[in-house]
Amino acid sequence: MTSRRTFIKQSALGGVALALPLLTDIKAATPALTGANVGPRISLAQWSLHRALERGDLKAVNFPMVAKKEFGISAVEYVNEFYTAELRNASFWDNLRRDTNAEGIQNLLIMVDGEGELGAAKKLERTRAVDRHRSWIEAARRLGCGAIRVNAFGKGDRMALQEALIDGLGTLAEAGSEADIHILVENHGLHTSDAGFMTRIIEAVNNPYLGTLPDFGNWCLNKEWGGTKDGSCTDSYDPVKGLQQMLPYAKGVSAKSYDFDANGAETRLPYKALLQSVKDSGFTGYIGIEYEGDRLSEAEGIRATKALIEKTWATLD
Repeated sequence: MTSRRTFIKQSALGGVALALPLLTDIKAATPALTGANVGPRISLAQWSLHRALERGDLKAVNFPMVAKKEFGISAVEYVNEFYTAELRNASFWDNLRRDTNAEGIQNLLIMVDGEGELGAAKKLERTRAVDRHRSWIEAARRLGCGAIRVNAFGKGDRMALQEALIDGLGTLAEAGSEADIHILVENHGLHTSDAGFMTRIIEAVNNPYLGTLPDFGNWCLNKEWGGTKDGSCTDSYDPVKGLQQMLPYAKGVSAKSYDFDANGAETRLPYKALLQSVKDSGFTGYIGIEYEGDRLSEAEGIRATKALIEKTWATLD
């Protein structure tokens, strides 16, 4: 299966006309409800449509319009790998912001992968990683986003890694504060899925521009990227406990989904307990759909996740 963390395909930005055979027969869903007493605010993570982007059926520039018109979702989360060719093209980001603003679409964040280890053991490597992330901070600023999502990878024993991450993430948070862009850490496997470890680092940095983007599904402690889709992980952090630990610092929540039973329930993740934790925390930001399943089409998976979030939220205490 293609990994979003290694896949970079220029055709996603090429001249292929927008053609979505998976989506064209699906009516736009009802727009997400807003307000703490009405329902959750729902966004769409671009990776949910990665296969359409890989095939060239969907151009990356058209992703936000598809989110709104096909799924009724007017808040979006971008993935940097689909825009590498446009990274330093200011007019591209300015034009995309203009077009999304005209459609009433909110650009929330850019998920950034592959730009170096912010917890690298060597200071020079950390500095280079910070500098590479600065370009995405500028892209996010031009696009009107509020954040970039980063990875907190690095190697070494826990004490050395902690110090390296305090330095790397702290330096990047300072850069983010200058542009009014938050830096959000996601649980992505190995030590990054140890929520206690990561929140101690965030507390040590003590910068309001450094926060979290907790993911419902990435809690594997002995596998990079942390996915638990295939059930092969042999050492996992408790997903509800991890989410609860990260929520006080969260600027967004990633609602991972893999597959659904006949009643529309997610088969691998305790969705009700996870969403109850989100609600109990007082979180009022966006819950981002990130469908990563294989059995359903991308369109079906997105719609199933959206329906599950809305249906479950209505039953919460």
